[in-house]
Amino acid sequence: MGKIGFLFPLMVLLLLPPFGATLSAGSPNISTDQLALLVLKSHVTYDPRNFLASNWSTSASVCNWIGVTCGSRHQRVTALNFSAMSLTGSFPPHLGNLSFLAWLDIHNNSFQGSLPIELANLRRLKYLNFANNSFSGEFPSWFGSFTQLQSLYLDGNNFTGVIPSTLGNLSKLEILILDYNNLKGPIPAAVGNLSNLKWSSTVGNI
Repeated sequence: MGKIGFLFPLMVLLLLPPFGATLSAGSPNISTDQLALLVLKSHVTYDPRNFLASNWSTSASVCNWIGVTCGSRHQRVTALNFSAMSLTGSFPPHLGNLSFLAWLDIHNNSFQGSLPIELANLRRLKYLNFANNSFSGEFPSWFGSFTQLQSLYLDGNNFTGVIPSTLGNLSKLEILILDYNNLKGPIPAAVGNLSNLKWSSTVGNI
């Protein structure tokens, strides 16, 4: 009876997967970032200079892809810069998995469609520039979750609706440019009270 009592918990431990292996398999890593960017590549319908088609390959490290910067400490994607690449496409929800992303600049392209709510997971964002694209849909109220954001450029798109008061959550915001969309109404008082705001503009809205 004593031997059976000893062997049973030992058998249970042998049958269970190692704790460390289970944890690492479920934890986000550079492979998570690579997958998210490959999905983005599949959503780009026009790449006239073959920036992504020729460079974004699984045969090279994602940290060496054009427009991609990784952090030296965690080896995760921290910045994306696709400005003025003449790209056309849409944003997939998978981009919300880039949990270390702090810089996102895609201005002067032709990205379109509405923004997926999964982008609200990008809590480390400090700089966001979507200027001069063709994004549409109501101005996302979940932009208020970017509490580290310092610069927000959304000018030259097709956003509609009102400017949400949730932008008042962006206590570190210094620049807010919303020119030439289809927004209506004033800037909410909560936004006007942001103590670090140095420059804001809503020219060309209703």
